[in-house]
Amino acid sequence: MKKVNIAIDGPCGAGKSTVAKEIASRLNYTFINSGSIYRAIAYNALKLGIESNDSQAIIQSLRHDMITLEANDRILLNNEDISKKIRAEYISQITPTIAKIPEVRNYVVDFVQHITNKDKGFIIDGRDTTFKLMPHAEVKIFLWAEPEERARRRQMQNNEMGCHTNYEEVLYDVKKRDAQDMNREVDPLHKTKDSILIDCTNLTQEEVIDEIINLVKKAGGDNA
Repeated sequence: MKKVNIAIDGPCGAGKSTVAKEIASRLNYTFINSGSIYRAIAYNALKLGIESNDSQAIIQSLRHDMITLEANDRILLNNEDISKKIRAEYISQITPTIAKIPEVRNYVVDFVQHITNKDKGFIIDGRDTTFKLMPHAEVKIFLWAEPEERARRRQMQNNEMGCHTNYEEVLYDVKKRDAQDMNREVDPLHKTKDSILIDCTNLTQEEVIDEIINLVKKAGGDNA
């Protein structure tokens, strides 16, 4: 069966990972969460006692063989499964600072392209996927939702996990992260001309998935 590559870009909280995982499952594609790679680098720096603003030390800590991606979104650091550890709040707080470092971004680009340039059937989500990580993907999506809706979804997720948060604080964090991503000097978040905008503010998850799978069909993916 013919497969294509799919890149899903967009702001934090738009549902990129959730949608990408489900599409990967339905189409038997390989899912890569680029954010997990950045988080793994942040976790590695923390483990080595490196401050998030010590760019030089972080750059020196990078090794081509230290990160391994496995099925079901598992990620290993030096053969240690850190899939759950990198989701900790303190990792979330330091990752944006580390992700701004050009050499770190180049490391992630090289890491991903080393995998995806060899074959088809990959679906990658991130905030520079369509123009940096996989610019030649046959299907390129910019998944958008209004900040208010993304804050509402995040607050609901927090409540479900027993972490009750104030909506206004969550909304502030979402807008702050948008500003960071859109205004960073290296690879700022933006929609490329050849990406298809899907505004999921008022769409269900299933509607978003169906729309992307239809785009995969149009791009020649015959197992969609």
